Amino acid sequence: MAPEAFAVRVGRGPVIATAIHAGHDLREEVRAAMALDEATRLREEDPYTDRIAAVVPTHLVARRSRFEVDLNRPRESAVYMRPADAWGLEVWREPPSEELVAESLAVHDVFYAELDRLIRAKVAAHSFAVVLDLHAYNHRRDRVVADPATNPEINLGTRTAPREWMALIARFSLDLSTAGPFDVRENVKFGGGAMAAWIHRTFPATAVALAIEFKKTFMDEWTGRVDETHLARLRHGIAATLPALESR
Repeated sequence: MAPEAFAVRVGRGPVIATAIHAGHDLREEVRAAMALDEATRLREEDPYTDRIAAVVPTHLVARRSRFEVDLNRPRESAVYMRPADAWGLEVWREPPSEELVAESLAVHDVFYAELDRLIRAKVAAHSFAVVLDLHAYNHRRDRVVADPATNPEINLGTRTAPREWMALIARFSLDLSTAGPFDVRENVKFGGGAMAAWIHRTFPATAVALAIEFKKTFMDEWTGRVDETHLARLRHGIAATLPALESR
């Protein structure tokens, strides 16, 4: 696996931020085999979530596109093989070779090994770890604005979180909603993906993952242009939650 698949920065405290869909890069052999144009890929990726993750002293950011390997899916489905795996999009010019898929899955393996190492180090130092699993989601598919009643500004996915973490989750939601103020709601649009589920299976008593989906009101999801003022508000909001998370 090439070393640029993801970037890690380790800092103080028990909190880890991840931006596993922030990446846009592709290996050359993946790029050559892919049918999708760059703009379509970008629309389904989570740009700028790496900049939000950077407010947390320890952060882990993917550089490869989810269309090469999706780190938020189980290993067996981490490479999109059919349009049904990728919002109906035709990802490949022709089915990818076994060698291409194997090298992409190697990224998945190394990422989870690194995440495991980071969490274990935080637990050893602080007795617990909190993973802020940062994502962004589209709300203007077909250029029609989705109903705000079912598309909160920030969706907090916690469906697989053990009950022991509910007080921390409630405090995080309150702190984040107050910091904006933001419309933060739990499990309305998304309940959390495979990475959060893996963390809760692997570290049920010592780590919790909060799957945080920012509605793409901080950017134009069709052009990729960012609203720097709005992005700064989101960065401030996440930073404001850290004192309570660190003290549990």
